[in-house]
Amino acid sequence: MNFAVGLKPLLAEARNMESLEKQLICPICLEMFTKPVVILPCQHNLCRKCANDVFQASNPLWQSRGSSAVPSGGRFRCPSCRHEVVLDRHGVYGLQRNLLVENIIDIYKQESARPLHAKAEQHLMCEEHEDERINIYCLRCEAPTCSLCKVFGAHKDCEVAPLPAVYQRQKSELSDGIAMLVAGNDRIQAIITQMEEICRTIEENGRRQKQHLGLRFDSLYSILEERKKELLQSIAREQEAKVQLVRGLIRQYGDHLEASSKLVESAIQAMEEPQMAVYLQHSKELLKKITDMSKVSMSSRPEPGYENMDHFSINVDYVAEMLRTIEFQTEPLGEEEVDGLGDGSEAAADEDRLESLEAPDAAEDVGPRQKPASSPHAPA
Repeated sequence: MNFAVGLKPLLAEARNMESLEKQLICPICLEMFTKPVVILPCQHNLCRKCANDVFQASNPLWQSRGSSAVPSGGRFRCPSCRHEVVLDRHGVYGLQRNLLVENIIDIYKQESARPLHAKAEQHLMCEEHEDERINIYCLRCEAPTCSLCKVFGAHKDCEVAPLPAVYQRQKSELSDGIAMLVAGNDRIQAIITQMEEICRTIEENGRRQKQHLGLRFDSLYSILEERKKELLQSIAREQEAKVQLVRGLIRQYGDHLEASSKLVESAIQAMEEPQMAVYLQHSKELLKKITDMSKVSMSSRPEPGYENMDHFSINVDYVAEMLRTIEFQTEPLGEEEVDGLGDGSEAAADEDRLESLEAPDAAEDVGPRQKPASSPHAPA
């Protein structure tokens, strides 16, 4: 049904009063603030009852003031700005009263004895019966109407109820719906906050596990470098020993060659001596030196294959295959294992495992084929 709303001209003072009314409306119950008014940390105001309803809906497990147990604090969000309000153990009763708003409400009520919206309601007239005010509510048609419409008009067969009663009931339902939505929004916000915290925890755990993984692989790198250094030292020691032995033989052969060359020069000079007596004086000694020089044995030399260093070859295929199978363990790390990452205990354990795996090939590839440095025959 359409209604004709006749609004009388409002004076400037009336307009100011209506503007003031809008500032004194609670966002929950949509009524004028009911004493005592509470002020939230965000500077917005609520009726104490409305604030308590929102708080109870957001904190269903919170103990009431009448409970014998000591209540704990709680929180809810301001319905106006969504600011989070944290309460102490006194709950809503611990919020500060807004005395200024209370005084303004008292002054307003003194200036206007009629309840809020009374001016608008007194001018809401029935369209069919222009002299009749809208004062009842048709429950079947769910529309406000006048008494004549109920007696003679379109609603004469309908069930009706007093307009204030329906108004209060629906106002209460709307207030409850608002409180329910606000509480639901608080729960959704709490879930969002929780999931954001989960995201931060995931990122932190991922960063920590990356660090742990890096430490694990760094320990493997250290083991490989240490083992590489040891094997290189083994090769270097045998290389040095063999080279020194061969160079010693080279010096012996060089000394013998130098002495033999000098003896050859002396013999050639003796052959050029024209005087027989002089020649015979030195020839006997020269012949003896040549005979002694020819008897010197120079048979000491490295045996065949002495220069071979193939016995230092290693097989790392099985180690490489083992490294390729590194995978995350199914059981989570304990606190002691995590704390032990930085003290070298895990690195020592990894080193022992690698050395135990290397032992069979080390005995097979290095031990049997490695020759001692003194294996060649010493020079005579």
